[in-house]
Amino acid sequence: MTTKLFRNARIFTPLDPGAPLGGATQGRVQVYENGALLVQNGRVEKLGPAAGVLGEIVRAGAKIHQEIDCQGACLVPGFVDPHTHMCFARPREAEFDLRLAGTPYLEILAKGGGILSSVRDVRAASEADLLAATRRRVLTALGLGTTTVEIKSGYGLETASELRMLRVIARVGRELPVDVVPTFLGAHAVPEEFRGDPDGYVALIVNEMIPAVREQGIARFCDVFCEQGVFSIAQTRRILQAARSAGLQLKLHADEVHDLGGAGLAAELKAVSADHLLAASDENIARMAQAGVVASLLPATAYSLRKPYARARRMIQGGVPVALASDCNPGSSYTESMPFVFGLAVMQMDLSPLEALTAVTLNAAYALGVAGRVGSLDPGKQADFLLLDGESPAILAYHAGVSPVTAVYKRGELAAGREDP
Repeated sequence: MTTKLFRNARIFTPLDPGAPLGGATQGRVQVYENGALLVQNGRVEKLGPAAGVLGEIVRAGAKIHQEIDCQGACLVPGFVDPHTHMCFARPREAEFDLRLAGTPYLEILAKGGGILSSVRDVRAASEADLLAATRRRVLTALGLGTTTVEIKSGYGLETASELRMLRVIARVGRELPVDVVPTFLGAHAVPEEFRGDPDGYVALIVNEMIPAVREQGIARFCDVFCEQGVFSIAQTRRILQAARSAGLQLKLHADEVHDLGGAGLAAELKAVSADHLLAASDENIARMAQAGVVASLLPATAYSLRKPYARARRMIQGGVPVALASDCNPGSSYTESMPFVFGLAVMQMDLSPLEALTAVTLNAAYALGVAGRVGSLDPGKQADFLLLDGESPAILAYHAGVSPVTAVYKRGELAAGREDP
């Protein structure tokens, strides 16, 4: 049994009430100005004011195997990134230039670029090359404070390639000190071979891909890009109902460009989360709140596409729990940095630093169904946490353009950065 004491830390953590935090509770964060964290066998044992934690250690006669003086550094839970496409073969820098010149994203997709370009790359890549590329991105994210990450398939768009992507995603989770949540996204776009028959591709997903994914046993979620020119409400409903029958939990890319009603469909199906939501209506935001659907917002995507940001303030006021994610992908959001996402949310979406902290930790964990073990520093959860070069989580937005993350701990072990603050 290994016991570690982290003392002299300014600890900020949401405390898990058994549900994601929304409305007035979104920014409800417990603060210990002179705090201590006791870790036993990779899990949080005790947390609180230093004097109280130290007193309990003395009374219990516990043996401390390692003691780390955090020297007043800010200590927060590890970031949970609940929406990424990190498994891809290569970036699409030329497409970035097209968008800067004014070509709309959906127009690029319609001409065979965008997602379809990445599909051609992934189909041509070896599994070893795809694994190496995905590992690099996940390691970058780890160094920036991400200790749990969702990774989607969706650049295969054929059964064998989708299963290969999921194998790579699962292997990354086994080999690196990061919890990886795999999502099946076969409905990311209609592949070129089904360009004139989108319903035929939907039938392939329902009748062949989803049963194969269930048999493989890797994916936890099924996601669909529900958007004008991609998958309609009816097609999305059909795919997600089949996925639920196969034992997968549900997510949606919803209302990113047009108010198609994806947020309302997420509420109807009681999906775990609806993501993007730049164009979601007030009516469907209210439906999400009633259904308990987490809104996973992706400000780096709005930044990259130069679009208005999702209405996070409206969602919080309406009682929708808000999470934040990087959307790391080769087209519309090429970043692994949750500190960057945090800063955008504070500076461009009107979240307070404490609301943003909840969004990148506890609420993000609920958006992945893993809040029972990560997302906050409640006793019994994994000791996944970060030390920041600052006095509070506000440093993540205040010190712009850099990462103030100095140390990343996964299950109480140093996974990135340095031991001395």
